[in-house]
Amino acid sequence: MNKKLLCVLAGVGFSLATYAQSIQVKRDTVVTEDTDKYRVVTNRFWDNWFLGAGAGAQIFFGDHAKQMKFGDRITPNYELYLGKWFSPGIGVRAGANGFKINTATQDVALSKNGKKVDKQPWDDYKLYEREFDYYHVHADVLFNLTNIFGGFREKRFYNISPYLGVGYMVTNDKPKQKEVSLNAGIFNSFRLGSAFDLTLDVRGALVNDRFDGVLGGRFGEGPLSASLGLVYKFKKRNWDKQSTTTITNSYDEAALAALISRVKQLSNDNDELRKLLANAKDTTITNINVMKNMLAAPILVTFPINKSVVSNEARVNLGFFAKLIKETNPDMVYTVTGYADKGTGTPQINERLSKERAESIFKVLVNEFGVNPAQLKVQNKGGVDNMFYNDPRLSRAVITYAEILDK
Repeated sequence: MNKKLLCVLAGVGFSLATYAQSIQVKRDTVVTEDTDKYRVVTNRFWDNWFLGAGAGAQIFFGDHAKQMKFGDRITPNYELYLGKWFSPGIGVRAGANGFKINTATQDVALSKNGKKVDKQPWDDYKLYEREFDYYHVHADVLFNLTNIFGGFREKRFYNISPYLGVGYMVTNDKPKQKEVSLNAGIFNSFRLGSAFDLTLDVRGALVNDRFDGVLGGRFGEGPLSASLGLVYKFKKRNWDKQSTTTITNSYDEAALAALISRVKQLSNDNDELRKLLANAKDTTITNINVMKNMLAAPILVTFPINKSVVSNEARVNLGFFAKLIKETNPDMVYTVTGYADKGTGTPQINERLSKERAESIFKVLVNEFGVNPAQLKVQNKGGVDNMFYNDPRLSRAVITYAEILDK
């Protein structure tokens, strides 16, 4: 009788081992890129900086300036600036512009060598040409309307970016003046290559009426300038599209179905086996768990940056995973571990995000696919360095794997 029992037990073990070894597991990595042209990944602080310079012409609008010939009012202008784009549609810059202003004055002491304006409104009204140096520092907020309304496209030839800003305009010529300015303009850029753009910057600045040394009852005065120049874009220059990376395990469905069928058959034969063992004179075995070593293979689900929502694609894979959990060893406990990318976000944010991701997977398995919550244990690791292939996207993930607990 003992020999017969040993043969039956050996046959059970050999059958399980043979079927288990016949299942081929294949790991597939799928990267899905977001096709929404308005949505990109936010870059780091030191990305998307730019440096520009230009030169052009300007004209001053002030008291008595309109009495001069138009050509006599035009003077050279320069423009220097450093800026950064925080997104394809919003950027800031700080810079300086200025040089010389030509206007007219009634005060001969302020005039340019006492030279009279050729164009006089009437004979007894004397105006004199005035020239003075100035500089203007300013800070602007730019709105790239092309990207805001048309979506980001790296190789787009033309972009138009209106801007608003404040500044400080100074002249050290007599009488010295320092005035706060309000600025508005249009920044036009034409792509020359990945690093350089040709630019046309049209700027208007408004300061107090006293800036030119004359109070004429105007609301304000200031220069209107146009500068042609170049801008250099520091790396990183472009914006990445969001992507989702999913690592899935695929099986030989026929072999898996055969294994499950064989396990069920062995489970049905359990009663008969116990009867045989009960008849053995020197052997007492009360329970044989033929599914003791059965478990579902680990699964990894990744998330977009700063997100914890489970995608539909990941839900499909979790459905297969849940089916294996429910059809195999009910005493097997699976650990659901959440992670975040250490390279982005603060430790506090990564701790919260890794916890939310693990809880999201737990809820899908339990609420949507009916996995027994007693078979799941949830934990999180916060932000971690690149776990796989030196790719930070694979650290924005949840890994679920089996733990064998003694019962």
